[in-house]
Amino acid sequence: MTNIPETGRTPRVQIRLVVIQILVLSLLGTLGARLWYLQIRNGTEYAKEASGNHVQQVVQPAVRGEILDARGVPIADNETRLVVSASRTDLLKMKDDGKAVLTKLAGVLGMKPQDVMGKVRLCDAKTPQPCWNGSPYQPIPITDEATPRQALQIRERSEDFPGITAEPEAVRRYPAPGEANTAQVLGYLSPVTDDEIQKAKDTDSPYLRSDMVGRSGIERQYDKVLRGKAGVTRYEVDNLGRVLGKAKSDAAEPGSNLVTSIDARVQRVAEYELDTAMKTARNQFDKITGEKYKADSGAVVVMEAKTGRIVAMASAPAYDPNVWVGGISAKDYQQLTGKDSNYPLLNRAIQGQSAPGSTFKVVSTAAAIQAGYDFDGHYPCTSSYSVGGQVFKNFEGENFGPISLGRALEVSCDTVFYGLADNEWKKDGGINPKKGQPKDWFFKTAHQFGLGKPTGIDLPNEVSGRVPDRQWKQDYWKANKDAWCKTGKKDGDYVEKIAYENCLEGNKMREGDEINYSIGQGDTLLTPIQEAVIYGAISNGGTLWNPTIGKAIISPDGKNVTEIKPKSHGRLPIDGRTRDVMNEALAGVVTRGTAAWKFGGWPQDKIPLHAKTGTAEVYGKQTTSWLATYSNDYAVVMTISQAGTGSGASGEAVHHIYDALYGVQKDGSIDKGKALLPTPQQGLPKIRPDGSIEAQKIEKYDPNADQATDQDQRGTPTDHPSATVPSPTASNRRTTRRSARPKKRRRILT
Repeated sequence: MTNIPETGRTPRVQIRLVVIQILVLSLLGTLGARLWYLQIRNGTEYAKEASGNHVQQVVQPAVRGEILDARGVPIADNETRLVVSASRTDLLKMKDDGKAVLTKLAGVLGMKPQDVMGKVRLCDAKTPQPCWNGSPYQPIPITDEATPRQALQIRERSEDFPGITAEPEAVRRYPAPGEANTAQVLGYLSPVTDDEIQKAKDTDSPYLRSDMVGRSGIERQYDKVLRGKAGVTRYEVDNLGRVLGKAKSDAAEPGSNLVTSIDARVQRVAEYELDTAMKTARNQFDKITGEKYKADSGAVVVMEAKTGRIVAMASAPAYDPNVWVGGISAKDYQQLTGKDSNYPLLNRAIQGQSAPGSTFKVVSTAAAIQAGYDFDGHYPCTSSYSVGGQVFKNFEGENFGPISLGRALEVSCDTVFYGLADNEWKKDGGINPKKGQPKDWFFKTAHQFGLGKPTGIDLPNEVSGRVPDRQWKQDYWKANKDAWCKTGKKDGDYVEKIAYENCLEGNKMREGDEINYSIGQGDTLLTPIQEAVIYGAISNGGTLWNPTIGKAIISPDGKNVTEIKPKSHGRLPIDGRTRDVMNEALAGVVTRGTAAWKFGGWPQDKIPLHAKTGTAEVYGKQTTSWLATYSNDYAVVMTISQAGTGSGASGEAVHHIYDALYGVQKDGSIDKGKALLPTPQQGLPKIRPDGSIEAQKIEKYDPNADQATDQDQRGTPTDHPSATVPSPTASNRRTTRRSARPKKRRRILT
């Protein structure tokens, strides 16, 4: 008979109980250790974090600094508007995710419900614009154009609009249509993203979730100084959210002002003349095809020759920069980015690269002189130049006989440069040079002119252009060889033949490559800003300046002024005599050369002008017009895609820009009182004792009159007519309002 303990438990049961007791004791020990760790070892740290759970933050956005022209005229500032915003967090707590509230809100604002709902959805790779790319926890602006009546409706019926606010806020304001547009130069703002917040977390300029940041142009380049620092007020609250008192407050710090070298008057003239030149070109006919020119895009740069400061920079097509303020609509976004938009967001002055045509001949001339050719020598200007079975023609078959390099620049003789480049190609060993043998003067000189790399302008996303030297050809061939070999045909059409030739020897410098290169054709690419730097350097005696737009940063109180000094990145590879003879030849382009028919009556003896025309051929498109010019003070470069010859499309417009700068009247006389900028702007605008900047008057440009009319660029400072809606907290910044501001128009300007 089995012995059973008095407890009635078998040995197996007892073992199980012991194990359970051990487990229980282990768990209690672990919990005890954890409690000791949390309450004693790290008690202070967690107590501090716990107290943070009872602190709520209220963020007061900083007033963004103004962007001013060289005379103190605001070209981007702030105004108080009624902003209607939605809390996405509150909307998602509703059964229908807030659709009913947003639909009702759309009715009050006169908007389509789908447009309002699109504003509050979050951006991702699959979500089309409009969408919100800022923090999902901050109020999302629906519109910044609410009327006082609409704002009062929302606020008085708050129970019908949970999660919706209507408050006056300082928002960005850009020039209205009709003023100096400057859209691509200024750029635009959009909400900061979570990724940007994380990346800037440990920097000296961290982001708050409420921040708006620059996305392009000056707004991006100088975002750090313009943005300022948002204010944060911290409130202690209980577990029911009731305010117990203030914990700490950090006052908002407004952003600094940026004074630029842009002159709003000259900017308006440049924009008007570019637009007019494009419209005029569209009414002209291509002599070869008989079709009207498309003149689909263009750019113009006005730069101080002795400093590199940008006085005006226009790009077409342009657009109204105010479309970004308060969030962009789907329709507007499509107009700016769709395949039929022609991409007005591009700043073609620094991002539009194309073959420069004959404006490149100043580089080829300098290369020839470095290679040992005499500027005053005699070189055959024949109607064509034959290489093997290929004939390279002079423009319209002109034949001037033996001429100097100076005369070749004046009449833009292609065949002179064909011959020089061909001779150098042969001296360098032809298509199979020995290692280390090629001197490549034509390519080396282009690099010495600063080409093939960005100029260093203080704007983001500048492109580098292209110098198609031997290294570039080798790299390009490696990247495209397979495609060329697959599509190329020896007896195919033009494109197939080119692909076939490139497959076989696309990595070699062929005779035709160097011949085309010498007149700015083939694979050579330049931007208008690169041309302006080159021609500005010829004007100033050889210094290659980094183009700059920022001129000075001024603190909100006006006490601290940091000037942005011009910087140089080198000198032209020409001596003083070469510069002088080139200077004389380029003056001849205006008086007796290819641009003379557009500059008749110009007072050359009083204000010497110099120019080089260019007509670049682009496969599959109409010719691109280039006109590069300079005086003793300025370099002015204009280019228009698919618009015909350099002087034909751009000559009159550039002439008018110089007229406005120097006050040249229709009869050729000079009226200094009507000159916009007879000499570059010196110094900075006047700073008032309160830190605000005194803006000078700006003249309304009338191209049909001999004089301009004074008008105020901006009206007097005033608040938004917000009726009984409370005004925002005052700051030590002034906000100005354009008088009789028209309703915001969202359109592409061509």
